[in-house]
Amino acid sequence: MSNSSLIQVLITGHLHDSAIAGFRANKTMQIVYAPDCERSELLRLVATAQVLVTRSETDVDREVIDRAPDLKVIARAAVGVGNIAIDYATEKGILVINCPGKNTNSAAELTLGMLLAMLRNVPQAHQTMKGGGWDRHRFTGHELRGRRIGIIGLGNVGHRVAKFAHGFDMEVYAYDPYVAPQVFERNQAKPFSDLAAMLRQTDVLTVHVPLNKETKNMIDASMLDLMPKGSYVLNIARGGIINEKHLMERLESGHIAGAGIDTWESEPKPLSGLLQHPHVWASPHIGASTVEAQIAIGDTILTQVVKAVAGGVVDYPVNLPQVGLIDSPLLNAYAVLAEKLGALIGQILDFNPTTINLNYRGDLASLDHAMVRLSLMKGFAGQVVDGYVSFVNVQSHIEKMGIVLSEKQDPSFDSYKSALKVRVSGPDGKELTVGGIVFDDRYARISLLNGFYFELEPSGEIIIVENSDRPGVIGDVGHFLAQRGVNIDSFALSRNRKGGRALALVRIDSPLSSDAVEAMMRIDNVISVHAVNL
Repeated sequence: MSNSSLIQVLITGHLHDSAIAGFRANKTMQIVYAPDCERSELLRLVATAQVLVTRSETDVDREVIDRAPDLKVIARAAVGVGNIAIDYATEKGILVINCPGKNTNSAAELTLGMLLAMLRNVPQAHQTMKGGGWDRHRFTGHELRGRRIGIIGLGNVGHRVAKFAHGFDMEVYAYDPYVAPQVFERNQAKPFSDLAAMLRQTDVLTVHVPLNKETKNMIDASMLDLMPKGSYVLNIARGGIINEKHLMERLESGHIAGAGIDTWESEPKPLSGLLQHPHVWASPHIGASTVEAQIAIGDTILTQVVKAVAGGVVDYPVNLPQVGLIDSPLLNAYAVLAEKLGALIGQILDFNPTTINLNYRGDLASLDHAMVRLSLMKGFAGQVVDGYVSFVNVQSHIEKMGIVLSEKQDPSFDSYKSALKVRVSGPDGKELTVGGIVFDDRYARISLLNGFYFELEPSGEIIIVENSDRPGVIGDVGHFLAQRGVNIDSFALSRNRKGGRALALVRIDSPLSSDAVEAMMRIDNVISVHAVNL
């Protein structure tokens, strides 16, 4: 086989030696191994590449993709794909794959390792010994046995932490509003539907959730102050979930006894005051940095690339370029709408779901619903899962959350030509209902939210305001936004009855901060406010 017929594979991230050896041993590939290459070198090398294997150091943006006319596969040798322009890759027909779940155990073990290091003063004792010292009493610590650990996020890493914590005879509490009750039972974790209530009883707090609009700074001063004095905090998940300045203030006051941090809001240059604080145990984002995890990641990425270039079915696709080629424009439009409705549910749901029912109505009822169902699940799971979600793995994510999906067809529906209705149910009769319609096979609209009817395009920043149906509320909301320089794009209002309750979907030109959302709650007659991004 001549060099011109070999598959050109550019590797710009460090892989384990076994993976590099495996790539080089494949006689169908020509390997260029250039870990951490400069941007200019990347743009030169990618011009002839058919496969690009990356890690977090390489930004695969539109410019890189445009410089690679023959690129067919982008393989991320890790879980996160935030450095890849996925939508643009999909548009160009480029398959994006990753390696989910390969560092789950490593991250969970580091969580317990960091906790033990804090409570037993292991690093300080080590340094004292290395310096010739010997002081047994200076490093008296605490046991894990009997301590109450509160886990935020009972997903891939969180459930392993629960298992390990039980091994140390800890009391295990958990807060995760997106998993069914049986998931808590399976992991022997006491469920909390209210985060504040869990924090008031928690000696050790550990977070294992994705970083998104909802979780950014979710543990701030108000949350930390709820914890008992002398508690410990761990972040082995994503920098920014815990407000670092607020944490540093609580460490300085002594309210928080110690913090173990592996992921930082600003990497590779963390907040200096926090990093240098004597009661902070620090590591440089090494959650996945074990030989076992790196071997597993390298082996997986090699296997997946070989499958992809051979035209086989890969196990971990992040996108599906062929999705855009659905024959039916109506089905394609409803798949897009379903993902938006799933994302909406994931951002406003306030109870643990047990079932999700999809009702296909009118013309939609007679079509193949597989893509609509997957899109709905992907939109929902993408908001709540600690890990990246694809069309292929989303079913597994939903099953792990303990949620049962059901479907119903209603071809006799005649209010619109077609419609999609989704009902989410939880314990104690709690429900959330959303619906959507598509006009002319392409114009998607949110049409239903908990008994209120609309026709709003599901895109951009949207504020959902429920209020008592009283005069002046609309004006107060508009005035509130105007005072903060937030422009209203559209305002859709519905009410259940005169003088009852009203619901407004307000699309705005710029996002509203969490503080502003809380302030909006204080407007007279406002009952609830949610800020979502679609």
